[in-house]
Amino acid sequence: MTSSVFVIARLLGCLSAAIFSLNLTTVLVAQTGAPVGSGPPPIISIKREEHGRRANEAKLRSAELEADNEAETQKRVQAAITNMKQDFTRIQVLRNDIARNLVAKKPIDYNLITEQTSEINKRAHRLNVYMLAHGPEDNGQANSSDLQIDEMTKSLVKLCKLIDSFTENPALKKAATVDAQQIEKAKKDKAQADADLLAIIKLSGGIHRKAEALKTPK
Repeated sequence: MTSSVFVIARLLGCLSAAIFSLNLTTVLVAQTGAPVGSGPPPIISIKREEHGRRANEAKLRSAELEADNEAETQKRVQAAITNMKQDFTRIQVLRNDIARNLVAKKPIDYNLITEQTSEINKRAHRLNVYMLAHGPEDNGQANSSDLQIDEMTKSLVKLCKLIDSFTENPALKKAATVDAQQIEKAKKDKAQADADLLAIIKLSGGIHRKAEALKTPK
């Protein structure tokens, strides 16, 4: 009994489909006066298709270029961050080496000071390429390129303190976590970091020139 019902249901389904198809053909004939597909083929605009194809290709190329530019930008940003971290860390290491010798009260090794201050100056300059520091520079006597021999130790101590102030600045440590209520303080911290970096550049340059003049020829 069940099998018979199933067969009858399938027949009814086929009959319904045939009737729907017949009705659709009748409507189309009534509207067009001819069966579907019996008339001439439609005229296709080759120019319009070509224009559309070129427009789609242009969109694809534009999307590819944007993706390439975005990837290149991200690559440059990551490279800049890596370079800044290396310079930042190396300046601290050099500062510790100078401070260690000062605390031990070792005689000043002008050859070593020449190398240390030259590297500090170079890396500070490179950091400034990214930071674009601006502001009043310290015009104190220790910053002068005419440092006296007896001022060398004081200048090295000052350089260490400037590096401490710069590397511990909250503007450099918490730049990504500053909220709206801390904007003004962040601006002041950034201004201080700028001033410290410019002072490091100037002072390290002055010490380097004096040490270069006093170092033992190799």
